[in-house]
Amino acid sequence: MAAESASAILRNQAIEVDLLDFVDWSGVECLNQSSGNSLFNALKQGYREDDGLILESDADEQLLIYIPFTQVVKLHSIAVKGPEEEGPKTVKLFSNKEHMGFSNVNDFPPSDTISLSPDKLQGKPIALKYVKFQNVRSLTVFIEDNQSGSEVTKVQKIALYGTTVETTDMKGLKKIEEH
Repeated sequence: MAAESASAILRNQAIEVDLLDFVDWSGVECLNQSSGNSLFNALKQGYREDDGLILESDADEQLLIYIPFTQVVKLHSIAVKGPEEEGPKTVKLFSNKEHMGFSNVNDFPPSDTISLSPDKLQGKPIALKYVKFQNVRSLTVFIEDNQSGSEVTKVQKIALYGTTVETTDMKGLKKIEEH
C-alpha cells in the first residue's frame, strides 16, 4: 500500500487509527514514573515524536500505566519505541482492569504479553491478540523489565492503534411519553 499513512492502517475494510484522540486524559495514570520524565512525553502527540523527551521509571525498572478511553475501542496493535539498552522488554497488557497496582498486577492473567527485542523497539506497530481487545474501555500497560536488566526503563513512544466501537449515547436518549 503505497498510500498508507503512518496514523491510519486499512484492515478488513475498517480503518484503524491512532487512538490518541479517544484517550480520557483526566484519568491517565502512571505508577513509578520519574517526575521530570512523565508518561505524557511518550504518549501525547508532538511529545512522543521528539526522541529527547522520554518516560522514565523512578525507583526500579517497572512502570504501570493506566489509559482510559472516552468511548469503547477495538485495539489491534501497539507501537513502542525505546533505547536499545533501557527500552522495555516484557510488556503485559490488561483490557478493562481498573485500579491495578504493583501489589496485585500478577494476580490477573494479562490479555496479551509482548516480548520486545531491541529490533522491535523502533516504534513500528505490533499486532495484538485482537479477540482479547474487542470492547476496551481502558488499557493497563505493565512494563515488567527492560533490555539490560538495569534499574531504569526509558520509553520514547507508546502508540495504540485500532477502531472505535459504534455505541449508543445513553445521554442522548429521550424517554418516549406514553399517551
